[in-house]
Amino acid sequence: MAEKEKKVAETEKKPQKEKKKGKIGEAWRGFKSEVKKIVWPSWKQVLKNTAVVLVIVAICMVMIAALDYAFSHGIMALTDLFAK
Repeated sequence: MAEKEKKVAETEKKPQKEKKKGKIGEAWRGFKSEVKKIVWPSWKQVLKNTAVVLVIVAICMVMIAALDYAFSHGIMALTDLFAK
């Protein structure tokens, strides 16, 4: 039984070099390995995606402006109707 405990204690020991680095070194190694996995888009793809976003924003802007105009004139018409 004592031999088993001794073997477990020996396997749990970490080398001195790893102890010094600690959590910060471990996190840095993880960060570096994740950054290597990033696939950056090409310049052409970035321009295409930007154009798509701008078009969608413009469409939403027009729709919101049209709804704002319709609702404001609708409310004015209703208040004029009931004010008389």
